[in-house]
Amino acid sequence: MAEVRLEGISKRFGRVQAVKDLSIEVESGRFTILLGPTGAGKTTTLRITAGLESPDEGEIYLDGRRITDLPPQRRDMAFVFQNLALYPRYTVFDNIASPLRVRGMSRGEIEARVKRVADILHISHLLDRKPAQLSGGEKQRVALGRAMVREPNLFLLDEPISALDAKLREEMRTELKRLQGDFGATFLYATPDQAEAMSMADRIAVINKGEIIQIGTPEQIYNSPANTFVADFVGSPGMNLLPCEVKSVEGGIYLDVGPSAFMIPLSPERTKSIGCSAGASLTFGVRPEDILIDPASGEESIVGRVYLVETLGGYNIIEVKVGGKLLTVKAESSVEPLIGQEIRIGFKSEKIHLFDENGGIIF
Repeated sequence: MAEVRLEGISKRFGRVQAVKDLSIEVESGRFTILLGPTGAGKTTTLRITAGLESPDEGEIYLDGRRITDLPPQRRDMAFVFQNLALYPRYTVFDNIASPLRVRGMSRGEIEARVKRVADILHISHLLDRKPAQLSGGEKQRVALGRAMVREPNLFLLDEPISALDAKLREEMRTELKRLQGDFGATFLYATPDQAEAMSMADRIAVINKGEIIQIGTPEQIYNSPANTFVADFVGSPGMNLLPCEVKSVEGGIYLDVGPSAFMIPLSPERTKSIGCSAGASLTFGVRPEDILIDPASGEESIVGRVYLVETLGGYNIIEVKVGGKLLTVKAESSVEPLIGQEIRIGFKSEKIHLFDENGGIIF
């Protein structure tokens, strides 16, 4: 499998800047995911990589070789679209075999490749069926098989499971991750679904408005978001983000999430990392699971009132109103306070985040 590198890629469509100075390296044999909202530039990036669109600026390299001007058919990349586009009159076998026939391969080699891919995808029993006789998940496997049978340098996947129902999406996430590992393939996968990205990726590239915001492992993206956009977009629910001010009170430095809400003391180490004076306007952030309900005696806590409780089986989502501010808390299913009930909450001090006035991470 191959390594692909995009350097300084930009693309405009009229007045719309679809991709802006985008650089990313897709490592050989790794599962890299482009994660961003609709219109972020994910599909355009994939199409430029495949050669279906030409960049206005920038270069594309495949294993160190410049391919920016190379036509799609000479890049040896397989593209799996959101719309699976199977040939309705072809059998599953013929759908998978179609790119090999275009290459003029012998019948024996075609049969061997199709059988091997069908075995990997567990669809050998479907080879004589037509698309109308398949379920959504089976169609997805056929589309993936048609890409795999080519043994391409790179797989480009554009929201390939977004049209499936929730349960089938979960199954296909597991299946795609397994296939990528077993096949040793290089995947560049685009999705707006952070759950897909977090569960499948070796590396995630968060993209918004055509620009790469942050690249890292799922753990790095989740635990150390580069800015408020990443903090809010990644996670379900997203991070609590509230405006705050730095205040000096009796020699100590506090984050004032006001008015009439709460104040959070900062350790000397955290105070040094702020690098700004009292009165600075910042953004306080904390993940829902890092808020404690009824913290241990002696720990810092504040009083709030339960606004909403969502029971989701394995856990509960609790909205707590504190001084006019709403905080989302993720708690164990056994924690189920009544709406309107007054409760104490606290924060895991090592898990709180602070962002500067431009939304960039401070800690």
